[in-house]
Amino acid sequence: MTLGSVPSKFKVSIDRDQCMDCGRCIENCSYGVYRREGDKILIESRKCTGCLRCVAMCPRDAITLTEKPIDYRSHPLWTREVREDIIKQARSGKIILSGMGNARDLPVVYDRLLLDACQVTNPSIDPLREPMELRTYIGKKPSKLNFRKTESGDVELETKLAPNLKLNTPIMIGHMSFGAISLNAQLSMAKAVTELGTYMGTGEGGLHRDLYPYQDHMVVQVASGRFGVNIDYLERGAAIEIKIGQGAKPGIGGHLPGEKVNEEVSRTRMIPVGSDAISPAPHHDIYSIEDLVQLIRSLKEATEWKKPVFVKIAAVHNVAPIAAGIARSSADAVVIDGFRGGTGAAPKVFRDNVGIPIEVAIASVDQKLREQGVRNEISIIASGGIRSSADLAKSIALGADAVNIGTAALVALGCRVCGNCYRNLCPWGIATQRPELVSRLDPERGAVQVSNLIKGWTYELSELMGAAGINSIESLRGNRDRLRGYMLDEEMLKILDVLPAGA
Repeated sequence: MTLGSVPSKFKVSIDRDQCMDCGRCIENCSYGVYRREGDKILIESRKCTGCLRCVAMCPRDAITLTEKPIDYRSHPLWTREVREDIIKQARSGKIILSGMGNARDLPVVYDRLLLDACQVTNPSIDPLREPMELRTYIGKKPSKLNFRKTESGDVELETKLAPNLKLNTPIMIGHMSFGAISLNAQLSMAKAVTELGTYMGTGEGGLHRDLYPYQDHMVVQVASGRFGVNIDYLERGAAIEIKIGQGAKPGIGGHLPGEKVNEEVSRTRMIPVGSDAISPAPHHDIYSIEDLVQLIRSLKEATEWKKPVFVKIAAVHNVAPIAAGIARSSADAVVIDGFRGGTGAAPKVFRDNVGIPIEVAIASVDQKLREQGVRNEISIIASGGIRSSADLAKSIALGADAVNIGTAALVALGCRVCGNCYRNLCPWGIATQRPELVSRLDPERGAVQVSNLIKGWTYELSELMGAAGINSIESLRGNRDRLRGYMLDEEMLKILDVLPAGA
């Protein structure tokens, strides 16, 4: 081997004075970093992924991880990552896979947007003492309402309303399929959204029968592979989402490795056990907006026009005109997924180089729909890198109706964002189908943790709105006067339609 080994990413060490030799590090590490030889625990740091399961489970805090204990000679162009990618491909001749979202050190627009607060002349609102309206309706809104008077003198609504999803908080959980994540992870999130009065997505992996009790809070997905899709599946969901693109890998399909397709995944997805589940890049029946209209109307017809249909697209350069076309296509909501959106597995070159930030995409789409007078025709759901209640508030002020979270919900379940989801070895029981690992995640406890996260963000959103003198989410939506840009250039401010700080 002429290439030899590369420097280890992590150095794991045990404080032998603190260690009680309980062996929990060996039991908990699914990557095989620890092993016992005689009466000693030996460490193989090269296998460490930085998942931190061993650190979390060590009762004596005896384990220490050091990142990049040996690094390459520093160089501004030929970074460690660039050199290691070349070495990997020189060895394998294959595409490099990665998990989670874009990992490049690019500026985060959310961090350069600042929210407004009231002072003296415009009073703030105390959300602890005054009602705050956070209910959000996702779906088509009529351009006007017509009423009629009945013979008895009562007034009735004459306009027929399209089916909408009612959310008690503008936070939903995005689509993560059974197969990519475990059933216990899906159950945890399903219990949480049902308790909170919001929704989660099934992903393209079908709907496991254990999730049927929560189906009124599930959005079922129809993706290019059509895994698990039949009339029973469509009728069980509260809404249907057609997935055209994904922020982490725009322009390509999906791939669930065969080793993650066990009997349960096989039955739910309706594919053979152990076979790779490969979703093609395009839907083979959609090559135009007109084709998309046909699929949307077919799904509505199949479900008797009782369920809203969403269309999910990746945030790319022409996202605004595409969204405008979708708004005219009978769809009820467009889901825009930014380039920081997570994934179980994606080619690294796509994950880190394709797409645009969700902040820019929201502003562009909202502006385009307003210009064309069709903003009421469709709701905007934003996803891809929503990390906090501040990101949520800024997304809504830029024009989103609601957000989908993904990685944040997984972190609430224990994920440490080590990015090895595709290996089926997740030691937290989230991105794995191995029974001994899945059993580590208790759905009841997981549901409490996810629920707590969404509750916390919802409380913080109320506080942010109150500070800005706003008591209704409707008044925050698209209210860019409540934002100011800091350290953003003139062109970016123009696209966001936001004034600079101090103006």
